[in-house]
Amino acid sequence: MPANTPLPLLGGMSAAQFLAEHWQKKPLLIRGAFADFESPLSPDELAGLACEDGIEARLVEEHGAEKPWQVSHGPFDEATFARLPERDWTLLVQAVDHYVPDVSALLEAFDFLPRWRLDDIMVSYAPPGGSVGPHVDQYDVFLLQASGARQWQLGGKVPDDASIIQGIDLRILEHFEIESNQDWLLEPGDMLYLPPGWAHHGVSRSDDCMTFSVGFRALSADESITSYADYLGELLPDSQRYADPDLTPALHPGEIDDVSLERMRALILDTLDNPEQLAQWFGRAMTQPKYLDQLVPQNVPTDVGSLVAELQAGVTLERTLGSRFAYRGGTDHVATLFVDGDAMDCPLSLARALADNAPVDANLLTQDGAAELLAHLLDRGSLSWPDDEEEA
Repeated sequence: MPANTPLPLLGGMSAAQFLAEHWQKKPLLIRGAFADFESPLSPDELAGLACEDGIEARLVEEHGAEKPWQVSHGPFDEATFARLPERDWTLLVQAVDHYVPDVSALLEAFDFLPRWRLDDIMVSYAPPGGSVGPHVDQYDVFLLQASGARQWQLGGKVPDDASIIQGIDLRILEHFEIESNQDWLLEPGDMLYLPPGWAHHGVSRSDDCMTFSVGFRALSADESITSYADYLGELLPDSQRYADPDLTPALHPGEIDDVSLERMRALILDTLDNPEQLAQWFGRAMTQPKYLDQLVPQNVPTDVGSLVAELQAGVTLERTLGSRFAYRGGTDHVATLFVDGDAMDCPLSLARALADNAPVDANLLTQDGAAELLAHLLDRGSLSWPDDEEEA
């Protein structure tokens, strides 16, 4: 879709205009972003997910039995929900798009942003008064009202060292002041975009309030440096070390001089400043699954001939919910395809199709090595047959 096409999702703004004026700059309230929206998930179904092993869920009680803003972690049971009061609590379930195909399908609406930047869709349910307190997120987020109503209040961009309430398992701001004209009631289909670092407070105003939070990945400098260094460390030869062939007699044997520091600095910078290695690391890092144990490898290797026959019979493979695909173009129509933290070479057109929304069907078999690559991705759990996902 052309970058200048008006999008209802963005209130009639084009993707280019939104990115230029709002992305990581200022919030945007979008009334009717999803027209006639009906939630693909009910509160009871969300509670059911929160009771399952391996699913990340939290329960926030503003007036907990043990202390204010009490946080409990799942899995929960029916008794947990039976004891809850009629108001002032919130259930949060992370990565619901990894488990519910109809929720995952919502991500297609955000294709004007790089797919590898998407993190997950967190879903929250709250009865009247339910909230997690005024807080700040360090990533971009679209807050889609799925059912009921939630009041959102914004407090502007806050500094990194803003005071938070101590002694609780939430990063609630100690001071929160609502900015003028930044107080809205969102109803189903309405959406609020927030850039990183923007103080906000959402409170349920109905007994069926569900909010879908479409969050984006943003590696911190700390995470990036550590991860990149670990990646390079596995590749560098042991012989690449500090060296000083230009050493001159020391005036003071115990002194670390400027020349020695410059040698070390050059070694580190020359090692890190490798664009090709950076690209290889970045593709792997940005396609790392949110939950490593969610990909289930095949017990028996896929027979390539059988796979080809299934595809030619009209069966379509599916990208496993929670899997991440991206690519980087290379030379001579060859690309690096990044899938769930790994990298593999393949034709550029095949990489582009797999990393986009193109169907994974028999049409891809015209590409060199496609059948073998699809079998490999099926074996590792990044692709799956339709029945496999329904059974999961």
